[in-house]
Amino acid sequence: MTDQLAPMPEDWHRALAVVAHPDDLEYGCAGAIAGWTDGGREVSYLLATRGEAGIDVIDPKTCAPVREREQRASAAVVGVSNVEFLDHRDGVIEYGPALRRDIAAAIRRHRPELIITLNHRETFGGVYWNTPDHVAVGRATLDAAADAGNRWIFPELVEQGLEPWNGVRWVAVAASSNPTHAVAAEPGFERAVRSLLEHRAYIEALTDEQPEAYVRQFLTETTADSAEQFGGTPAVTFELFGR
Repeated sequence: MTDQLAPMPEDWHRALAVVAHPDDLEYGCAGAIAGWTDGGREVSYLLATRGEAGIDVIDPKTCAPVREREQRASAAVVGVSNVEFLDHRDGVIEYGPALRRDIAAAIRRHRPELIITLNHRETFGGVYWNTPDHVAVGRATLDAAADAGNRWIFPELVEQGLEPWNGVRWVAVAASSNPTHAVAAEPGFERAVRSLLEHRAYIEALTDEQPEAYVRQFLTETTADSAEQFGGTPAVTFELFGR
């Protein structure tokens, strides 16, 4: 019997989404975020890089501002106005104290109850090898959720006026091979399509397909894959860790 996915918790007000690159959230869970902001919840984005190494035919100095503009426009489609970038180097993000500290600082600033990140494991579904950036940022986010509440880890943050925040209740990992929870995809689906389409420079470099057809097919297939586990309803899935 197929394990059923539980609905995502709804008793929260603020969320912080932490990923490595522009487009990570749009390929993973922007449809869920659209539904959450519609319901009056606050969601902010934190990106470790500007995705400057993501387009082979555009040099990083030129690419970074293009991808930043696309990410801000993409976030706006799903009701997110606060988008921050950490300026770690795309492609060579290092897991370690520096990354954990930067994410913990953002958690203390935003004081979320829910943190969202992307698959931190070595593969996507045991089929596609994950990137080192995704692994590093996902792992660091899970750790930083605890770091943010401990005043003796990164005490310099307190000196900067960032008091500990122990209010993180969950970390939700999108695109996990081991999902436990889900959100119905349909309410936010059209905005999820438009949100991903804002990453036009990246998509046009990635595929020769017509962008809207490519995006719509990708999001349709990924949300439909989970319907059997969510009462027949196409869904955006998460692996939910409680704290």
